[in-house]
Amino acid sequence: MPLTPSHLTQITSSTLGHYESEAVPYWEGTRDHDVRQNIDTMLAHIAGTPPLTILDFGCGPGRDLKTFTALGHRAIGLDGAAAFVEMARVNSGCEVWRQDFLSLDLPPVLFDGVFANASLQHIPAQELSRVLHSLHATLKPRGVFFASIPHGDDQAVWNEARYSCFHSPAQWAAVVTASGFDEVTHFFRPTNAPKQDQRWLASVWRKRD
Repeated sequence: MPLTPSHLTQITSSTLGHYESEAVPYWEGTRDHDVRQNIDTMLAHIAGTPPLTILDFGCGPGRDLKTFTALGHRAIGLDGAAAFVEMARVNSGCEVWRQDFLSLDLPPVLFDGVFANASLQHIPAQELSRVLHSLHATLKPRGVFFASIPHGDDQAVWNEARYSCFHSPAQWAAVVTASGFDEVTHFFRPTNAPKQDQRWLASVWRKRD
């Protein structure tokens, strides 16, 4: 059955509440994660002239904002957790917007790339297309969208207080394609792990004009 507005509010408040309460341990546990393969793959497919304007969608405490800035780009972060927004501003020196993923207010045609690393799984499946259309609208013509999601069998689960959707690769591709994007490439991570341990699907998409 479709999720009601009250269900969506509960999902958002519970998931963000978890990240608010675990903000410091989360930063300590993820600050050294190496996602340069994801960053480099997205940047390699953007046709614009540097410095590029990048939206880090679900930026958390700001680890990847620091990387984009160090590479010479203009990075703007977005997160729904107030603690993460403040940490990201301090850690990166970047502009960071506090926005609920289900209530986005994004400027049109601003970004060369949208980087959504381990964030879109928190969006209920019935709302995903709407969110992807918002990301499509905020990209410049031929802009690039990168996503890394934990893939699965198209089921929704609660992990402690966090809500997540695990999309199959086929269903993920169908939804993103229908939202106005053409696939550029995809790969599974960790790249050197056995197939059964490659829990993350990374994909690069170009805005279809």
